[in-house]
Amino acid sequence: MTDAQSPARFEFLNRKWDDPRYRELLTMQRPQEMLNTHAIAAMVGAINRVDGGPVTRAPLQLVAVTGDAVDNAQHNELANALALLNGGVVRPDSGAPGYDGVQDVDWHDEIFWKPDGPPDGDLFQSAFGFPRHPGLLEQAVQPFRSEGVRVPWLASHGNHEYVCQGVGLVNPVLARVMTGSRKSVEAPVGIDADNAVETFVQHPELFGLGAYVEVAADSDRRPMARDELVPKPYYVHDADRVRFVTLDTVCYRGGAEGTIDQTQLQWLERQLAEAGDRYVVVLSHHGSDRLANPRGEQNSVALVELMSRFPRVVLWLNGHIHTNRVRAHDGFLEVTTASIVDWPCQARVVEMFETGDGRLAIACTMLDHDGEGLAGMHRELAGNGRTYGFDSGSAGTPADRNAILLLPDPP
Repeated sequence: MTDAQSPARFEFLNRKWDDPRYRELLTMQRPQEMLNTHAIAAMVGAINRVDGGPVTRAPLQLVAVTGDAVDNAQHNELANALALLNGGVVRPDSGAPGYDGVQDVDWHDEIFWKPDGPPDGDLFQSAFGFPRHPGLLEQAVQPFRSEGVRVPWLASHGNHEYVCQGVGLVNPVLARVMTGSRKSVEAPVGIDADNAVETFVQHPELFGLGAYVEVAADSDRRPMARDELVPKPYYVHDADRVRFVTLDTVCYRGGAEGTIDQTQLQWLERQLAEAGDRYVVVLSHHGSDRLANPRGEQNSVALVELMSRFPRVVLWLNGHIHTNRVRAHDGFLEVTTASIVDWPCQARVVEMFETGDGRLAIACTMLDHDGEGLAGMHRELAGNGRTYGFDSGSAGTPADRNAILLLPDPP
């Protein structure tokens, strides 16, 4: 869920697209982001229409949200995310009524797609063949009602729930920028490109000191509290024969990549030991190769080894990289699912069932929404995007999408 009009988003950094020193800060803006709420609502509807797993025909039992339910750690983003998941009125607009942001036809910078602009009036139309779509932004900001998912849902913390743009630490100065009326339009003088990422991690508010325009202030853009999405950063949920263990892999010293400390590893070991005869599914935002934040503890290998020690651990579900991927570890499978925000804009149905010889099979089937209305436009724009588009590999290989995975030995 993205507040695409927030003053605490520094979209002008997209001009640094070709500079590898800014890689961790990009992309700051996507052509489809004003339609994110509609894509998520459409996926909620698709989940509710799954009357049984495609392999087992068993009904869905729960939904796992593996982090980054919001974009910029803002309270109004969280309120909309909860309305989408629980059912309720979703309000994509913020600030004054009507869209006021970088895709506005009057915005001075031409590096953003402007659906109301003249033909070839911006980089996306002139260089990438994006269409004109008059009235799209006016449609996108209208409130609507989400039906909410009809089964329980579990959530993990992602880096975007805690830090600005998933990278920068939120401090009192940045909080005032979030709720205030000054929106930066140019990078300030004096930012050292060689240290731009670390500067953003420690003091993202410094990127708001350049030229700015006045926008409507909005107190609902205030920073969200850590416990507003889920009361505990890591926790256990037991359902029938499966224990779900949700980890918190956010690095609270900033940065996009994850970490896990010894305290949480010790807690996890206790939960695995107490699982009894239940299968164990681990949920987290970051996967095994993204627990490498230099500001936190480096325990990725220890985490994998710990899970491999317990035969009842069979599956690790995560996200973060916006890419579909399946990896085999010693005794369990790691399944990463792409984001709804970016192409291929999918969720995943996961089924666990025992075979006739007592082994465990895990069926993974990608789930598309119906593509109607603004959700369909969102997916078309995402597929043609520069970062996670059709040619990016984010959809994964066929083996990363629809597959029945057989664990080698009976747990």
